[in-house]
Amino acid sequence: MSSNRAPNRLLDEFARMMTDAAGAAQGVRREMETAFRAQGERLLNQLDLVQREEFEAVREMAVKARVENEALKKRLSELEARMQAASPTA
Repeated sequence: MSSNRAPNRLLDEFARMMTDAAGAAQGVRREMETAFRAQGERLLNQLDLVQREEFEAVREMAVKARVENEALKKRLSELEARMQAASPTA
């Protein structure tokens, strides 16, 4: 009976060591991911890139300004045409 217990004990010990090693490997993986993410964020901050939300806000402002500019150009053309029509030299 004792010879049967020794292999089981060895297998149990080996399984425990493998479980511990897998847990340690996952911990190291999480630490590496966190370090890489932090380094990536630092690099992006150094590049002075604009965030997507800021880009979208400025883009919307530009579209609105373009629409307003087109409306003002049309209104100016209409006023100029009226002035020319009302001008005594016409």
